[in-house]
Amino acid sequence: MKEYKMRRGEYLDERMPDLEGEIEEYFGPITTTESFKGNDLNVVEEPDNPVFERIVVGKTEYGSKKDKIAVEFHERDVADLGPEELEAAEEAVSLKNDFLEAATGRDAKSRRESLKRQVEDDPDHDFD
Repeated sequence: MKEYKMRRGEYLDERMPDLEGEIEEYFGPITTTESFKGNDLNVVEEPDNPVFERIVVGKTEYGSKKDKIAVEFHERDVADLGPEELEAAEEAVSLKNDFLEAATGRDAKSRRESLKRQVEDDPDHDFD
């Protein structure tokens, strides 16, 4: 599970007031919830894009700290994909990046740099 921060001064509720609606628009119907660090995250068991097997996503709140968005994309092995599904793989990458940028206000490069700083600040923490 990865957690992403919003841009400075921004909050997930402001960026995505209808998080569940956004999740369904990007990935497909939410089928259940799953607990993560005391937060209920949304689960899409059968995503619209065939590359994804399952998606877990939602807001994580930490009391006085700023909230984050937690995501876990379970993807099929590329070797198991047929020719039509390989075309969907490119769309899957775009869907993930577009969703995370809409949620956090940060592009892929900024998110990578932020995660890298997080690891450097806390080398003993397991971020998987």
